[in-house]
Parts: sequence; structure tokens; C-alpha cells
Amino acid sequence: MFGGAWWPFSRIQARQRRKIPRWLYWSPSIIFLSKFYYVPHLITGQSMQPTLNPEHSVWRDVGIFDRYSIHTKRSYRRDDIVAVRSPQDAKRMLVKRILAVEGDLVMTLPPYPDPVVRVPTGHLWIEGDEPFHSDDSNLLGPVPAALVESKLVFILWPLNRFGRVPKPELPPLKKGPAYRHSMALFEKNLSRKARVSYDAPHVKNNDVSSSTP
Repeated sequence: MFGGAWWPFSRIQARQRRKIPRWLYWSPSIIFLSKFYYVPHLITGQSMQPTLNPEHSVWRDVGIFDRYSIHTKRSYRRDDIVAVRSPQDAKRMLVKRILAVEGDLVMTLPPYPDPVVRVPTGHLWIEGDEPFHSDDSNLLGPVPAALVESKLVFILWPLNRFGRVPKPELPPLKKGPAYRHSMALFEKNLSRKARVSYDAPHVKNNDVSSSTP
């Protein structure tokens, strides 16, 4: 009697298992990877133009961000594009570029009150590639490095931009939208680097502000 009752029940269980979508079996792995290794972020706004969300694209960029390197190795450097929790609102994630690290001197932009600032220990200076349309260190001041959540490793969407983040370099062809986009990246990169000094003996101590937000 027990065996007769168990057999139909087993068949019902088997049918129920077959109804579970296959992707659901992979969901624990996906959650694990998203929490500890890589996570996608939809990038909004124009603060990182022309590197991200370029004007000629009809889509917003979706990037894959590396959490593992940040949380286990604190591996980041100047020019990395990172996801940072806003020091003003922990629920808000900012996607910005690391312009300078601790000890660097930065020529700031409005509305920052001091023309030059030395980045304090344990902090970073972050900016959007379009700084006058960006809530970044020129508004917030140097941000604690502990607020960095992840760094951008490649663009997932749109498909025509799939791959590594484009590096600012002189384009081989001097025509078309691709040329204009590459030149914009190159010129903005030169402008950013000109505002950062790693060793500036010509700057007097009383001309430099070293502050924390």
C-alpha cells in the first residue's frame, strides 16, 4: 500500500520539477557571481560622455563591473572608471573616472572652493569625463576609497559597442563619427592629465589645500 501511494506521488514530483525553468537552476550561481565577482550596471546621464553614452548612440550603455578586484585586492588606479557610492546618499551609485589618488595634486574645477587640492590619504579624486555635467569631486571633494564598489571592465550593451572601454588614442581615419568620437576622447584625456601633478615642487605649501569631504 505504501509503495502504491508513493509511486504516483513520485511521478507528480517529477512533473513539477520539469516545470521549473532551466535558468532557475543557474540562479544561485548568477547571484553569487553578481555579489562577489561581476555585476552589470545601466549607465545613465551624460556625465561620462563621450566615453560612455555617446551622443551618437540611441542606447544607454550597460557595463560589466568587476567587484572582486575591488573588494579583495583594492585594485584600482588612475583612469579607471569605477562605481562609487555617493558620500551624500548611500543608495545612489556614481559612475566616474579616477582622476587622482592619495598624494596627488589636482587643479580643481568650479564649484570646488580651492583652486588646487592635495588628495588626502585613503581618498580619491573622481570626475565625470564631462565634468560640468557631473556630480563628482568638484562638488563633493575627495571621496573615501572605501566607497568604491567596482570598476568597469567592458561594455555589454549596445552590441555595436560591445567590448573593452575605448582608450583615448589618435584615430587612424580622419573622417566620420568614429573619428570625431575618438578625437573627443583623446582631447579630453589630455585635458584631464594636464590638471593632475604627481610631484609639483613649484606649488607652494600655502597654495595647496589638503582636505577631506
